This record gives sequence, C-alpha cells and structure tokens, in this order.
Amino acid sequence: MLPCWAIDKIRAEFTRHPGQSLAPLIKISIRDTKPGMDARSRCVTYPTALNHARVSAVGPLLLAELHPDTLSSPGDSPTLVCGEAPGAMENGWSGFFHRAHRLLPTDGILLLATRQHRDAGRLTDPLGSLIASARTAGFRYLQHIVIVHGHPTDDRIEPTPPEGAPPGLIHSDLLVLSAITSA
Repeated sequence: MLPCWAIDKIRAEFTRHPGQSLAPLIKISIRDTKPGMDARSRCVTYPTALNHARVSAVGPLLLAELHPDTLSSPGDSPTLVCGEAPGAMENGWSGFFHRAHRLLPTDGILLLATRQHRDAGRLTDPLGSLIASARTAGFRYLQHIVIVHGHPTDDRIEPTPPEGAPPGLIHSDLLVLSAITSA
C-alpha cells in the first residue's frame, strides 16, 4: 500500500535513536479483521543495518498497513464479546491495538498507514475511529503525516496511485502513536 520510498523514509526517520543503534521495523499488512486476523496478516521485518555492532536497546517499530476494506463504515456497530462494553472486540481493531500495545515497549512507536475508502460512492475517513480505538488500548496520538502517491514533474505533482486503488486516490495517511503505560 505504501510506496517503497515511504518505507525507506520511515526507516530513516523513525528507527534512529540518539546514542543507540537502529531499531528494527516490523511491517504488517492487515487485509481483514475476522477471527484469527493475526495469523493471516503478512509480516515483513526490516532488520537494522548489518554494520552496527551494538544490539538495539530499543524495541521494534511497528508499521501496520490497514487495507481500507477492513475499516468500519458509517452505521456499523461493534460486535460484542460475552456482553463486554462496546469497542472491546477480541478480533477487531480494539483487540489488535491491545495486542500491539503488549508487543511494544514503553514509548514504543506504532505507525498506522491507511487511506480513505468509498462506500456506495460515499467517501469514508477512518482516522477518528482508529485514533479513538488506539487511545482506549493505551496509545498516545503524536502525529498525522500525509503520504502523496505521486512524483514532481516540473511545477506539478504527477499522480502514481497504488495498483488496484480507486479512481482519484492521491494520498495515504500515516498516524504516529506511542505506547504509554499510564495516563
């Protein structure tokens, strides 16, 4: 979903820590939120550079690419598990964020890459519900970065949408979240 140059930029900007070696980047591609979603998610680990002799003192950086079809549409209601409170879904986004929080160290970084999608011709922006679900699981919202699917040509940007993208897609959203242990 993200262009290769964006992955390279993420590695350059987010995996460096002053006085320490590079942190590994783990990228997971989530294409559904049905039970067992973790087992079906594709995972790629970008190791630290081989010429760094020191072992990274920081935990991994987690980049989750969320396919737009996995995001809820307006009017969707959460599926409750054994009478739990709304939003406490085992297999949906709430469960994913809780598992990601346990994986990351204190102040560990979770990056969410997603984009808007269309439901019956209507544009749906998932960012608010994703941020709310992440905050409930113990993440702090830090930043929103827009990743343009295009390249500069003279005085304009030439669109280069990802393969299979809907017409008119020109950007993806990257949310930067930090794992916290107390409010």
